[in-house]
Amino acid sequence: MSQTADTTMTAPHSTTAPGHLPQLHRPRNPGMPLDLDWVARVQANTSAIERRAATLPGRRTVKKEFQAAWLARAITLIDLTTLAGDDTPGRVRRLCAKARQPVRADLLEALGLPGLTTGAVCVYHEMVETAVEALEGSGIPVAAVSTGFPAGLSPYALRVKEIEESVKAGAQEIDIVISRRHVLTGNWQTLYDEMRDFRAACGEAHVKAILATGELGTLRNVARASLVCMMAGADFIKTSTGKESVNATLPVSLTMIRAIRAYEQATGIKIGYKPAGGISKAKDALVYLSLMKEELGDDWLRPDLFRFGASSLLGDIERQLEHHVTGAYSAGWRHPMA
Repeated sequence: MSQTADTTMTAPHSTTAPGHLPQLHRPRNPGMPLDLDWVARVQANTSAIERRAATLPGRRTVKKEFQAAWLARAITLIDLTTLAGDDTPGRVRRLCAKARQPVRADLLEALGLPGLTTGAVCVYHEMVETAVEALEGSGIPVAAVSTGFPAGLSPYALRVKEIEESVKAGAQEIDIVISRRHVLTGNWQTLYDEMRDFRAACGEAHVKAILATGELGTLRNVARASLVCMMAGADFIKTSTGKESVNATLPVSLTMIRAIRAYEQATGIKIGYKPAGGISKAKDALVYLSLMKEELGDDWLRPDLFRFGASSLLGDIERQLEHHVTGAYSAGWRHPMA
């Protein structure tokens, strides 16, 4: 049965100051020695997970000003992304301008949210310097995909070097891809060592481990890979590159965030979560936010612990916010990304 969501979640404060950076909020995950016994004990009840996930879209609804508040919060959690082969400096600069002002100024004024920004801008290494320059003074971090994104099959030394070069260019967050073969063959020690090396190469930059869950075969593999990456020091775990045939799904998300909960219970360390790929509608964002609130709590409704990997999502949220303010829906082309 649908029910009204908890109304304690109000519109977020302005996020123009750099205080929303995860680097400035919480102690980083130091990792821990690889515990293979714990990894072996991890199971995933696929049918139960799928049943729970199927109930999520209908369990909570939010309306009127509460929906607008949740959608405004969702904007602050978006890693606004362009990862196309035809990216140009001009496109990246326009995307950064959109990150600085994700919603039309008149709508933000009507909502009482001037200064609202997205959580980050995510680009390939080649565009890091352009994005850093375009975002100077905004407090919005630049995230770079790395380690042979999206397949993760380039020479190992080059993958480590790519991280170092992106950090040197100014990236404050690095989205790395793991070697899927280590998961599929149960080679947990090698996956752990790889993740430790990538974390070390990031230095002060926060690292998001992309599991490419659509290529891991089973939810049990997803759960075990999540745990190993957290043990090795990942600050975030992320579903997908967005390039796989199956990207973020609710069953995968439920599996990963319960691994995050188990890790926090064991270590006291909070790990971030980033679903990416296929999340393009405002209603989808609301489902993910309610899932995070129910499973992990309010701390995971902030950009230091939760991000959406998306671009088209922002356009639909802006359209919904315009409807809230004006009572009318506008055409999608009125809300360009770049």
